[in-house]
Amino acid sequence: MGVAQSSVEEIRHERTGIVFRPGLDGVPATQSSICDIDGQQGRLSYRGYPLEELAAESTFLETAYLLIWGELPTTDQLKAFEHEVQMHRRVSFRVRDMMKCFPATGHPMDALQSSAASLGLFYSRRAIDDPKYIYAAVVRLIAKIPTMVAAFQLIRKGQDPIQPRDDLAYSANFLYMLTEREPDPFAARIFDRCLMLHAEHSLNASTFSARVTASTLTDPYAVVASAVGTLAGPLHGGANEDVLAMLEEISSPDQAAAYLDDAIANKRKVMGFGHREYRVKDPRAVILQALVEEMFERFGHDELYDVARALEAAAETRLGPKGIYPNVDFYSGLVYRKLGIPRDLFTPVFAISRVAGWLAHWREQLGANRIFRPSQIYTGSTQRSWIPLESRLPTAGA
Repeated sequence: MGVAQSSVEEIRHERTGIVFRPGLDGVPATQSSICDIDGQQGRLSYRGYPLEELAAESTFLETAYLLIWGELPTTDQLKAFEHEVQMHRRVSFRVRDMMKCFPATGHPMDALQSSAASLGLFYSRRAIDDPKYIYAAVVRLIAKIPTMVAAFQLIRKGQDPIQPRDDLAYSANFLYMLTEREPDPFAARIFDRCLMLHAEHSLNASTFSARVTASTLTDPYAVVASAVGTLAGPLHGGANEDVLAMLEEISSPDQAAAYLDDAIANKRKVMGFGHREYRVKDPRAVILQALVEEMFERFGHDELYDVARALEAAAETRLGPKGIYPNVDFYSGLVYRKLGIPRDLFTPVFAISRVAGWLAHWREQLGANRIFRPSQIYTGSTQRSWIPLESRLPTAGA
């Protein structure tokens, strides 16, 4: 997300009188009890629980359970859910063989989208009215998405994927599969909290894509694959990669204000700033900034953080009056960088987290389904007459 997003203006169609709002800005497309955002106060809650409280007290799998099933699990429910996810982390050798055919230069999000879609071939029974089928699909997707992300990372380097370790918790296991080194427990906990922060955020682009796909009553693997494809765009999940590139370009805290002024003057996007929902600092960015500082106390400082702080300070005076503040992407890349996660895996990591939200919306959509079929405003030509081929003139740009 960036500062230079075009302003939304209502357009009223002359013939029909229908009002069009680009990007469906402010247009309710569904009702949901999953996530609540107060953009004026900077508050975000999952199923009524403040995100700050969940990030401090919960775990990613417990939060995923809450999002998908609507209530915090009991001890027995959480233990069973964690065990099921643990037992389904492995993927078929056929999926691994397919991934070995992917070009090593391909983006990991494209690999993930293809791999997620392929799961529908292995679990092709569509019984979306069967609670056991829904539970099993939830478990498989939450369990296998991290394995596929880690597998492609090693495959593209010419190495064999690392098998999951059943004795490691969810987040620690993913970090282990990336490096074959058991992570520091503190680092694993930080990563787990990052996953909670990215798990759900109302009807964003990828979640809307998931709900539209779900409304056709296709299988959940296609639902997640469609959401992954939407998340891959730089205006959605890919922004945290661009934030680090921007900070590296600025290179020094002393250059931050001049960079920002030049970007504003030339209407260039300032990555990591601005959000359609928030008019204050994104509450996830507040928590992530605290996580960054915790990481530095344990593992050493990152000079790019000084650049980020200087840029935020400059933006507060120039962009703050317009309600433009850091969003979730601004600090997340600094956390992942310190964890040793490759930059082009930042968005796949986002998907590992957001699959919980996508599945929550999948279940909710099934509960009161009606296929999405929005209308459009036609702006093309009318009343044209057929022109024989030999009489046609070249069109512009031909």
